[in-house]
Amino acid sequence: MKKTQLITTVLEYNSIEELDSINQELINKAKEATQSSYSPYSKFSVGAAILLGNGVIIQGSNQENSAYPSGLCAERVAMFYANSKYPNIPVKSIAIACYNNGQFLERPIPPCGSCRQVLLETEERHNTPMQVFLYGQKQIFEIENIKQLLPLYFEKDMLDE
Repeated sequence: MKKTQLITTVLEYNSIEELDSINQELINKAKEATQSSYSPYSKFSVGAAILLGNGVIIQGSNQENSAYPSGLCAERVAMFYANSKYPNIPVKSIAIACYNNGQFLERPIPPCGSCRQVLLETEERHNTPMQVFLYGQKQIFEIENIKQLLPLYFEKDMLDE
């Protein structure tokens, strides 16, 4: 038997002012995107903002449906739009924010497993690391790339084995 340890490195900031202006703007766009969330069931409004390699920022918000599995998370709404509108432009970074009960959450909220897999495939497709910013009022996490969030990931070339 062999034991392998997987380590995820997270940079933690106490305020948005600690980040550079580009990443501050990206986080603010994610926060702004929560306003277009359609979340009448969970009341959990999530916003995502994606910075493309050409400098364009794409926003997305979660969209719920009474047939629960039919809704989509903010990350996938933004990513699928970016992939369809700019299919050959790599994604440089993504920011995610959540608004609930009249305020932004104090702690950062990470993407769900399905979103992690979609983000990973975009990262792999463009062969470009995608930086991740998770916003919380009391702390902001920065993760170097999606593989840090999904260390045991499923790759498309596994389908050919």
